[in-house]
Amino acid sequence: MARQSDTKQRILQTARDLFAQRGVQQTSLQDIAESLGITKPALYYHFASRDDLIRSIVTPLLDDGETFLARMEQREDVAARELVEGFFDFHHRHRADMMLLLTELTTLAELGLIDVVLAWRARLTTLVYGPAATLEQQARAVLAFGGMQDCTMQFPDAPVEQLRAATVTAACAALGIDD
Repeated sequence: MARQSDTKQRILQTARDLFAQRGVQQTSLQDIAESLGITKPALYYHFASRDDLIRSIVTPLLDDGETFLARMEQREDVAARELVEGFFDFHHRHRADMMLLLTELTTLAELGLIDVVLAWRARLTTLVYGPAATLEQQARAVLAFGGMQDCTMQFPDAPVEQLRAATVTAACAALGIDD
């Protein structure tokens, strides 16, 4: 059983690498199989389709994001800065797969995964400003949370603590909350 799991993980990593290099639409399951030195039927044993493979790559990211948001929504006393810090940590942890999401918006929209990610911003906005956020507050939230996501990908070589401090400070300023 461990061998099957190892093979599945190797397939996922190889697919990530090839998707990042060539793009999802330009990478076939045959390309992935050849890169691994396995047959295409062996790959199909683990993943029924390319869509199934893509879902397997992004599902841990989606699950982690949902867990984070649900935990914040359950609390009555979540401070906006804590929310911002947690959201940065989430994005930094998943920055490689977030890059896949952003570079393959069409493919991921077809799979219904983009809607989930966009709904997170609305939920974050509600957590910061409440259910009746003004247009200005909503715009601030889009800039802050989208910008945080961009910072984790734009500066991959920056020391994480420096990047976290700069990004959280900038997001708090965009949200108009005390740092």
